[in-house]
Amino acid sequence: MTTTTPPDSLGFTTSCRAGVLRVELHGDLDHDSADPLLSAVTEELAGRPGLSDLHLDCAGLGTIDSTGLSVLIMIRRRASEAGVQLHLDERGPALERMLAVTGTLRPLTETLTSDGTPAATAAARELTPPVGGAASQQSRPSAPDGPA
Repeated sequence: MTTTTPPDSLGFTTSCRAGVLRVELHGDLDHDSADPLLSAVTEELAGRPGLSDLHLDCAGLGTIDSTGLSVLIMIRRRASEAGVQLHLDERGPALERMLAVTGTLRPLTETLTSDGTPAATAAARELTPPVGGAASQQSRPSAPDGPA
């Protein structure tokens, strides 16, 4: 287990077992503390090619500002690029409120397919007929109605 404490208000502890990386957050995720978290998670993702899941345990997370939210989005992208599913565990009221107000709860927490595509997007593609297909051709009139 590795414990890292950035210079300001956020501390975090990382552990890894059976392809699952767990990062426990303690304190505020803000402008002053976001970069060390992003760096540490990026290093862990790069150094552990067999990971399947990344759990950010937010039980000890205090406040989060827009920079902290940006870092969560960057962590999501990097995890997706590595084929790793991000989980935001034990989300407190402040984080829930931030995610709901900004519309980022679903993009940050939705399940990904094996190619990194959100599962809901992949399912929608399978159910949606292509634009310009036979169904759309039949519903379009072939000539204008009425005299010109």
